[in-house]
Amino acid sequence: MAAEPVWSVDPRTGKPRAQVAVEAAAEDVDRAVRAAHAVRGALADRTARAAFLRAAADLLQESGDAVVESADAETALGPVRLTGELARTTAQLRAFAEVVDEGSFLDIRIDRPDPAAVPPRPDLRRWKIPLGVVAVYAASNFPLAFSVPGGDTASALAAGCPVVVKAHPDHPATSALCASLLRRAAAATGLPEDVVVLVHGFDAGTALVRHPLVAAAGFTGSVRGGRALFDAAAARPVPIPFHGELGSLNPVVLTPAAVDERAEEIGAGLAGSMTLGAGQFCTKPGFVLAPAGEAGDRFAGALAEALSAGGPVVMLDHRMRDHFLAGTDALARIPGVTAPVSPGAGGPHTVTAGFLAVDAATLLDGDHPGLVQELFGPVTVVVRYGSRAEITEVLSRLPGNLTATLHTAERHEDGDAAPLLAELTPLAGRVLVNGWPTGVAVAAAQHHGGPYPATTSTATSVGATAIERWLRPVTYQSTPDHLLPPELRDGNPLELPRR
Repeated sequence: MAAEPVWSVDPRTGKPRAQVAVEAAAEDVDRAVRAAHAVRGALADRTARAAFLRAAADLLQESGDAVVESADAETALGPVRLTGELARTTAQLRAFAEVVDEGSFLDIRIDRPDPAAVPPRPDLRRWKIPLGVVAVYAASNFPLAFSVPGGDTASALAAGCPVVVKAHPDHPATSALCASLLRRAAAATGLPEDVVVLVHGFDAGTALVRHPLVAAAGFTGSVRGGRALFDAAAARPVPIPFHGELGSLNPVVLTPAAVDERAEEIGAGLAGSMTLGAGQFCTKPGFVLAPAGEAGDRFAGALAEALSAGGPVVMLDHRMRDHFLAGTDALARIPGVTAPVSPGAGGPHTVTAGFLAVDAATLLDGDHPGLVQELFGPVTVVVRYGSRAEITEVLSRLPGNLTATLHTAERHEDGDAAPLLAELTPLAGRVLVNGWPTGVAVAAAQHHGGPYPATTSTATSVGATAIERWLRPVTYQSTPDHLLPPELRDGNPLELPRR
């Protein structure tokens, strides 16, 4: 049976652009994983790893025009957005090179022997080592920053793990281009090209997570797809860590004082955030609790005005467009739900943004799970509350999220702020005050994760600590100095941070 072709498709027209590859069969995945596994020892040299990451960033930057052109042709995200995403991607690679150079990610801890302790303590020396081959599943909505050269790949390579990337079908040509640049960077810095290997195809994704030489996996995508892979990773004879980012509603709570103070500003800000990237950000604010009454009406009016001024937008593919149209139509048909600005089709290949509104009492009295689940695309649900108790009750119905946002009064004390912040904290991995969640800074203190279904683990996929996903601790006890790794020897010959 011939392998299925992998096509690059223009989402603006729905027409194929070119055949990029063929879908990988089980034997192709096996070869890819074994090739990556065979070269894992080459990544043991931290100096070479750091040089490789910087070279990859340089090559991506030098090829920026071609990368952005390819990504735009396959995603319709636009050159401005994609140029910014490319800059973020190269910055991530360079940031992880600095993490590798600095060395504190090794988490070296040394306890000297103490015969007088009760019980006596031997010499103990602990550090972290790479897990092995990491499977990376590229995201649809970030063809660079969460795809082949993205944060999962960069952090895994920084940890010393070779990577096999399963390309996303929405941007196979961009994936192939970026993989070739990463492999060139490896060769240019004296590393084997197979520290990065690319495979295509739906079946390849399942075969990859089940391969006995794959030691961990990183995924960004849907709840359905991510949960299937998570379950497969757990069902293996030897289960592996599966760090999946699956879905997030990203609730926003507006206090009465905040809306009284700046209803129009908040309405316009929400419109900008929920439509960014055609509403296809994982951090899109998709659920808003706003007060009923005159101030709440001013907020809703400003939101409606801003959304009505926008034109039709192209989504990443027609399957997502169809799901968006069906999802918004189903929500609008729920009794008690209105559509002040109706989201819908803007043309044969586009959609228009909008929002749905419902009273908190209606939501609480009914059984409509769709209202509290992520819907990919430019739409949000505004829930009008009439009391503080309704806010608490609605929040208790929400699943885990990547983010939760509180808008409170800026010019005077707001008595609702502290208790609401405490209620939002258990719901998310990042909690914002008087801002919008779209846009995730790459920084040491960043956390991009949250309670399930936002993610399947407590780890972050953004920021310096993302490297921790691909490492495991090992302690040496009473080991002669000459047998220890140089990182743990007396005298600290490599001058690494230690505790």
